[in-house]
Amino acid sequence: MIKRTVFVLLALAGSVAGPAVAPAGAQDFVERERIRWGHVTNVRVARDYVLREDDTAHDVIVVWGKARIEGRVYGDVTVAFGSLDLGPKAIIDGSLAVIGGTAKIQPGAVVHQTVGVVGGAMDAPADFLPGRDHFVIGSADLFERLNVAVPWLTQGLLMGRPIAPRLQWVWQVVAIVFAVSLLLCLIFLNGVQQCANVVAARPLSTFLIGLLVLALTGPLAIILAASVIGIAVLPFLFCALIIAWTIGKVGVAMWVGSGVVGQGVPDTRLSSVTAFALGFAVIIFAYAIPVLGFIAWGLIGVMGLGAATVAFTKGYRRENPKTRKNGATLPPPPPVSPEPRPAPAIDPVAAYTPPPVVDGPSLASAAFQSGESPATTSSGLAAFPRAAFVDRLAAFALDVALVAILRGALDIGDPDDLIWFLLGYHVLFWTWKGATVGGIICQLRVVRIDGQPMKLPDAIVRALSSVLSIAAFGIGCLWILRDPEHQAWHDKIAGTYVVKVPRAYAVGI
Repeated sequence: MIKRTVFVLLALAGSVAGPAVAPAGAQDFVERERIRWGHVTNVRVARDYVLREDDTAHDVIVVWGKARIEGRVYGDVTVAFGSLDLGPKAIIDGSLAVIGGTAKIQPGAVVHQTVGVVGGAMDAPADFLPGRDHFVIGSADLFERLNVAVPWLTQGLLMGRPIAPRLQWVWQVVAIVFAVSLLLCLIFLNGVQQCANVVAARPLSTFLIGLLVLALTGPLAIILAASVIGIAVLPFLFCALIIAWTIGKVGVAMWVGSGVVGQGVPDTRLSSVTAFALGFAVIIFAYAIPVLGFIAWGLIGVMGLGAATVAFTKGYRRENPKTRKNGATLPPPPPVSPEPRPAPAIDPVAAYTPPPVVDGPSLASAAFQSGESPATTSSGLAAFPRAAFVDRLAAFALDVALVAILRGALDIGDPDDLIWFLLGYHVLFWTWKGATVGGIICQLRVVRIDGQPMKLPDAIVRALSSVLSIAAFGIGCLWILRDPEHQAWHDKIAGTYVVKVPRAYAVGI
């Protein structure tokens, strides 16, 4: 501190009395402090940097480029994935670090602090000694391997595309990927065709399903990793995802190729392979477009994963047909009489029986708006038509508004506790009346798939699982739009339906 003050005072005196009065050390110190506090820092990314003999700088950072230092650097010099050349009059007051590159130090160069080379090589004279530590980790071979990827990082990654057309080794990788994909197409032709048919039939739903699978992979992996048995399952899970991702992308390529030709998904082996090759070429062209390349890569990969998931699910259902539907056993097909016999004559007056009086709605009233016959389930609420997404959304909005108004009027809890009030409110009303206030207004009821009213455990499971449906970017709720029974994720987990009842239907029945 005393030395710093003395040098500053001498430098100030020299600026008044003349340069000869101030010692050289004080002048250098003032210049160093001026550069230090002026933040003269030079950063180059994917470009070269040259500091001439009479120039000075504070810090020098070069990434994916070449650095030539001939002047004085008052701070540190860092070179990553590049090369450094220190001239004979170069002076570095700080430290020198070279990562994944080479450093050439000519006789006369000075480094006052630490010199470190990681994953590279250093060419220095025998008498070169830095001011502090000096270490070299790794070899030049590592740098050469890393240096191969540097042009892809600059021409591919930074430009937002997986294919850099000017790099020869990239096309070698493309050729290997094409050969592997073609082999998979020939071996698993039936599965690839099914994936292509799934994408052609429902492209948006296929993409959403693939997105859902990716969203659930992380939590599922965490749950499996928490147990000893689950850890053994994790490699099979990731292998299954990679296989589904790869075969699904082959199916997407076939779908793209058949769309370019203007025909449907081909059935024959030759036409299928031709469609795949054409689609693969179109996809590779899309991958080479800046910015759009990575977007296309992500969309095609997610869509391929969704197509493979849907195709696997359909194949599993074909091999293991359901014996139950809507919670009830499907009745066996009626026996076919070999010869129809004429029905005996019946006296209409004697055979007439007055209809019984029922308090609740009959199965015929279940189709009061849809014009369809009721679902084949147990008698009760499950026979009514399923509620539409708009009705359920309106009921939920009414419930949120009601709970928010009541909580604000009673001044209970903090605003962040609204979700807990909503969960308790829904559990209470589902158990008590089978519907919330918003559901009653919108003529909705929640019922188990066996036709029985909800109980407290059912309501709790449904409420907690609804948090998952909303937390997954709302995909669990949007699932109502594509599910044949209009069930959300929490409906499937809790085993419930949301039905639409007539306006005159009694509350709590």
